[in-house]
Amino acid sequence: MAYSTRSRRSAPRKHLWNWGITLGSVAFCLLILPTRLPGMELLGVSPNWLLIWVVAWSVSRTVFESAIAGLVLGLLQDSLTASYPTHALGLMITGILTARLQQRHYLQGDIISIALIVFGMAIVAETAMALQFTVQSLFLPNSLYASLSQIWVYHQKVALSSAILSSLWAPALYYPLKHWWERYRPSNKP
Repeated sequence: MAYSTRSRRSAPRKHLWNWGITLGSVAFCLLILPTRLPGMELLGVSPNWLLIWVVAWSVSRTVFESAIAGLVLGLLQDSLTASYPTHALGLMITGILTARLQQRHYLQGDIISIALIVFGMAIVAETAMALQFTVQSLFLPNSLYASLSQIWVYHQKVALSSAILSSLWAPALYYPLKHWWERYRPSNKP
């Protein structure tokens, strides 16, 4: 009897810890995003920490939860940078595609699968940004952005650099979060 009372009292505490760690990891990713530390930069591009977080979240969530996470994190990133082009579109697509891959059982939890998914999703997210630049360049006469050729040449450099760095750093964020979320998943109640 004492055990069940104690476990009922500790369940809300575990739930609060889970939310605290989850929100803390998002805050950490937001804070480290503009940071340029040695070894974390390639051609002026650093890892996309929010994309890695969205992939880590989406591997074990539904498409809807993943899309909402991508939208929220994209809007948070937009609040730190310019609102156009939006990062929310690329992160939403990342969340949706990762969750769909997981639902079709194409994903495994090993380091190679996660690195490859992050690599591909980084290219998808950067392509979403380049498409937004292209639309503005085509349809607004006084666009602040460069010509189409310059946009896509720059996109190639940024997408490849971001994909390489993000996939290399993905395990550093993915495995601690995966371990935490598996340990404190609400369905794993004693």
